[in-house]
Amino acid sequence: MVKDHILVWNNCLNVIRKSIDSKLFKTWFEPITPVQLAKDALTIQVPNSFFYEMLEEHYVDILKKAIKSELGSNGSLEYQIKVENHKKITHNNTVSATKTSVQGDDIKMINPFVIPGIKKVKVDAQLNPSYTFNAFVNGECNRFPLSAGLAIAKKPGGTSFNPLMIYGDVGLGKTHLSQAIGNAVVSNDSKHQVLYLTTEKFTSQVIQAIKNNSIDDFMHFYQMIDVLIIDDIQFLSNRPKTQEIFFNIFNHLHQSGKQIILTSDRSPKDLTDVDERLISRFKWGLVADLKTPDFETRLRILDKKLEKEEMTLPTEIKEYICTHIRNNIREIEGVVISLVAQSTLNRTEIDMKLAKSIIKQFVSPVDKEVSVDNIKILVAKHFNIPVDELQSKTRLRDIVVARQLSMYLAKNYTNSSLKSIGASFGGRDHSTVLHSLKMVRDLMDTDQTFKDKVNYLVKKVQSTLVNG
Repeated sequence: MVKDHILVWNNCLNVIRKSIDSKLFKTWFEPITPVQLAKDALTIQVPNSFFYEMLEEHYVDILKKAIKSELGSNGSLEYQIKVENHKKITHNNTVSATKTSVQGDDIKMINPFVIPGIKKVKVDAQLNPSYTFNAFVNGECNRFPLSAGLAIAKKPGGTSFNPLMIYGDVGLGKTHLSQAIGNAVVSNDSKHQVLYLTTEKFTSQVIQAIKNNSIDDFMHFYQMIDVLIIDDIQFLSNRPKTQEIFFNIFNHLHQSGKQIILTSDRSPKDLTDVDERLISRFKWGLVADLKTPDFETRLRILDKKLEKEEMTLPTEIKEYICTHIRNNIREIEGVVISLVAQSTLNRTEIDMKLAKSIIKQFVSPVDKEVSVDNIKILVAKHFNIPVDELQSKTRLRDIVVARQLSMYLAKNYTNSSLKSIGASFGGRDHSTVLHSLKMVRDLMDTDQTFKDKVNYLVKKVQSTLVNG
């Protein structure tokens, strides 16, 4: 006699009913609907993923007993999660990683457990596979957060860098670095549940979960993640309910030894309208900033982009691009893509004229160059000291700081070598310039007033580039 799915499930219910309290049976088993029976696999439909998790956590043994009694030792169980139309977004964001196939209002989860064991649902990490450590260009501007990221990738949740908060201006590689960590974790151990998403997406999920009265289900899902990567956490600002829910998720993950990685366009202390309890927790681990890449690093980034596009450029064109595109790595990529497109469509070689016309789309005009002498005049005026003092041997603190800052700006905003920069400041050697660069960076890390001063002068130099 061939059994049908309804008969098999009704017989299973008879077994289950004898094993648990009637109220629990009514709560957790009466809402289940049998869907189909294929060979020795029975498919049942449950109202939501929270239902599935509860059955997996509390009633596996009972289900195994029931299935075995009806289908024998080779019997297995599969789930479909019922998703109403207005809930699709929420569940697509939570269980889509199982490579589910959406049919009508159902999301099918293949073999969440198979007798006698359990197969855990695998979450789609939502990672860009091209964002890897190998594709991330190492430089002085990012060495510290990169080192932390490499350590986390080897031992997620097991280092003192938890949470890791990476902050910096737009286009400096925060998303790339955070996802590179996630990709490395998955590569090292595919069993880890890794999830990347933006704060905006997380917020929309919270809103949807509140509308659907499924916050418990939502929280339960996030609490099972091993490595949670949230991009642009500054957008939690002025969202008290989302902050409250994220606070609870954060606490659960951190207490469970799970890894949390956050990115922001500013440091925790500069976040506005964010709960102080959250800001405090962001500081528990490591807060690391991505700085603007120097000229050499920008050149290496450009070379990496060119290698990806399988193209080469003359040195003078590469240097011209990196002289004018300074603060946004994405713009370097945009220039490369535009050059490739123009060259291919117009069937012309890439020359300096074409490079200049492309770069004008990003920085306009570009004919004005910044020299070491320009920077000396700018800094001397700001510090209210004679320009000649920057080249003198005096060790007066204000003049030393002004000299070091001038060298820092010259290194980042001109094509001059370390040797030529040192020579223009009274015949100093390249080691003195390197020391000055380090002193400026260290002061920026520890003295906010000094950092504000540097940022002000940087904007003045950039203004000179743009306005001529």
